[in-house]
Amino acid sequence: MNTADLKTVWAPRLLSILRIVAALIFMAHGTQKLLGFPASPNPGPAAMSLPWIAGILELIGGALLTLGLFTRPVAFILSGQMAVAYWMAHAPRSFFPTLNGGDAAILYCFVFLYLVAAGGGLWSLDHLRQQKTA
Repeated sequence: MNTADLKTVWAPRLLSILRIVAALIFMAHGTQKLLGFPASPNPGPAAMSLPWIAGILELIGGALLTLGLFTRPVAFILSGQMAVAYWMAHAPRSFFPTLNGGDAAILYCFVFLYLVAAGGGLWSLDHLRQQKTA
């Protein structure tokens, strides 16, 4: 396989796979907070609290990203959410992400920021909608 094949054939597909996998794992944080699945020893957050709003964003935003629908604006919002989560909840614990538990928040922040620029990829509803209008 040559470099041109990687770039033209596989890059758009792997972008979609990255989006789908990241979104499904991210969405699980929302289902745990709001729906109690998977089960957690922590009680669900109070309605309209910051953790509750985060759960809504994780659940709905994760679902939209999984489908690749409104990828760029949703990814922008979720990237910001992860930046805020890192600086509010993780950074005060320690300077080092591996010690403060914020490494996932940093990764999500930058994966979502990449999706803002790259879009949803070949296997997305955004791509399908774009083809229909073209």
